[in-house]
Amino acid sequence: MCDTQLGFGGYEEDKIRFVKAVEKINLLNPDFVLVCGDLVDRANEKSFEDFLEIKEKFKVPCFLAPGNHDVGNNPNSKSLEFYRKKIGADYFVQEFENYALVVANSQLWKVEVEEESQKHNDWFLETIKNLNSKNKNIFVGMHFPFFVENVKEEENYYNFPIGKRLEILEFLSENEIKAVFSGHAHKTIFNNYKNIKLASTETTSRNFDKRPFGFRLWTFDTKNDSLSNKFYGLEETK
Repeated sequence: MCDTQLGFGGYEEDKIRFVKAVEKINLLNPDFVLVCGDLVDRANEKSFEDFLEIKEKFKVPCFLAPGNHDVGNNPNSKSLEFYRKKIGADYFVQEFENYALVVANSQLWKVEVEEESQKHNDWFLETIKNLNSKNKNIFVGMHFPFFVENVKEEENYYNFPIGKRLEILEFLSENEIKAVFSGHAHKTIFNNYKNIKLASTETTSRNFDKRPFGFRLWTFDTKNDSLSNKFYGLEETK
């Protein structure tokens, strides 16, 4: 899922669409759900509480990546502490039998935050190396996409700083990461970088490309080492 962002498409409407998504996902019964950041439009007590109330309706594990609307365009110790207190860890790893999900706080790459960005970067690199040594199939979830159209495009609101972008992408490619899932763009973007699939897809709040509201079900075939996906709109019954 991308950008539930309660309040961006109309607060009550966004809540209703999030509830519909939860109901449909529960019927599909996936291994887990990943929400790629911007849980809410304005981070405060009420919005986070409303988000968590709906999230608790999932019957499967749901993992959350922080977005810029959750921790701030210029995060600081106060905004990070508030997120961690109300939502939980802003970066972590979840291991399964033969694969792993690494959730990163992309805002700490987008903006240099004293005593936070370097710590996060070191953790991320060490975590990926450790998982690779275990022969895990590794997937990364975060908010910002590395790039939108071209890996060498100039930095803007919708992508990574180019130096950090190339540094992390090269590292992920060397460690044979399968895919990176992100949000933020509010439009559906599929890219590849060498051997890595990069995807930012539909939201339940507002889509700038006029795509319908919904989410993607991703399936990884370990036997054939292949990754596929299917879009589910909120109005679909199957």
